[in-house]
Amino acid sequence: MIAEIKKHLYFPVAWYFRFFAQIRLWRWRPRVVVATGSNGKTTLLHLLEAQIGNRARYSHHANSSYGIPFDILDLHRKSLFKSEWIRLFFLAPLRAFSPVHKEDIYIVEADVDRPGEGEFLASFLKPEVVLWVSTSKTHSMNFDHLVMKRLEESRTGLPRSFFARNDKRRFADVEEAIAYEFGFFAEYCQKLILINGDLPLEVEQMKRTKAKVDIITKRIHLVSYEVGGKGTRFQIDGRNYSFKALLPEDIFYSIMMCRKTVEYLGLQFDKTFSKFVLPPGRSSIFQGIKGITIIDSTYNATPASVSSILKMFEAYQVRNKWLILGDMIELGSSEQEEHEKLAELLMASCAERIILMGIRVSMFTYLKLIQNRKNYVVEKFEKPREALDYLLSNLQGGETILFKGVRFMEGIIENLLLDKKDVAKLARREGIWEKRRKEWGL
Repeated sequence: MIAEIKKHLYFPVAWYFRFFAQIRLWRWRPRVVVATGSNGKTTLLHLLEAQIGNRARYSHHANSSYGIPFDILDLHRKSLFKSEWIRLFFLAPLRAFSPVHKEDIYIVEADVDRPGEGEFLASFLKPEVVLWVSTSKTHSMNFDHLVMKRLEESRTGLPRSFFARNDKRRFADVEEAIAYEFGFFAEYCQKLILINGDLPLEVEQMKRTKAKVDIITKRIHLVSYEVGGKGTRFQIDGRNYSFKALLPEDIFYSIMMCRKTVEYLGLQFDKTFSKFVLPPGRSSIFQGIKGITIIDSTYNATPASVSSILKMFEAYQVRNKWLILGDMIELGSSEQEEHEKLAELLMASCAERIILMGIRVSMFTYLKLIQNRKNYVVEKFEKPREALDYLLSNLQGGETILFKGVRFMEGIIENLLLDKKDVAKLARREGIWEKRRKEWGL
């Protein structure tokens, strides 16, 4: 009941903050660049920041129908507790008429968690430039009801593609529904849109834009990709890029979009990315107890992001690899299917030990792994404290452990860090998450 009320109030309340944010945005009048997509947009935002610096303002930690208006109004949620909302409601009208930001460029990270959010944000921001880096199943449970059911196909005798073409609220599959919502950023884009041309769903949505479209593909632009102990190297369009961080191959799209955006804005491009700082939970490397190496990729866990990071880990040449994987959440009707596909990816991995933590991976992924057991050890746990205790008891020293998952994974990492000051570099530092980790024994 409460969840349904929240769902129905989401946009009406968001419109309240958008109204006052629109006033301040109109008074400010920056050039708006939107970085969007299912995965990789935050890293793209940081790549842009490394290039453009203080010439622009960046919507850090704000990418939703609430977060972006809050960012424009200088409203900040620190603890994420409900009590903060009273203050936010009263401050919004005051901030609409406060002095505007001095930067003349606004780099915005924009997500699409539910139907209507793409149009809500795109019609509000009316971006000059859109960078659409990826499209995949994220928050797909919110889009399930838009998919044309097979029953309707059998009743009408018409293929599902007919309904996808002729009714914008009905789609052939959930990926198409998500792509359509992201497509509003293309529809409202004023000048230039850069897209991942290896994703047909993105290419299809370009029919909706009047802006110039620049298509980026691996076949044409990516020459080579290497990841190792010293970091990551890309060769793109005859240029070499080196990063000390571990980055999956798909970051190539973000590098290309970053370069083209900087050039479009008439600014100097630095191919060394000397000021690039990797955002928390995106393959950050930490030293752990007993000489272990921790790779922290705990910011999100979607089918596409998990696949991408597993490919990176496969290419990472070290011995004694362990994988700690959590549930992929909000997948709706495709939950079982995607967790079984995850098992197939893990079967092909070179990890010596696979530790699954969560109800979904314990139910769907584990069952398929033990049915096809190969040269690896696989364990499952439903609670994070159980997974942590297992690690503390079984680590011998020198292991390289990749953490991928969003539910309390950072709490496990906290307990394995050699330098406790590194805790500040982990994801989900807000008060509400600290409270939840304590409740889970972390």
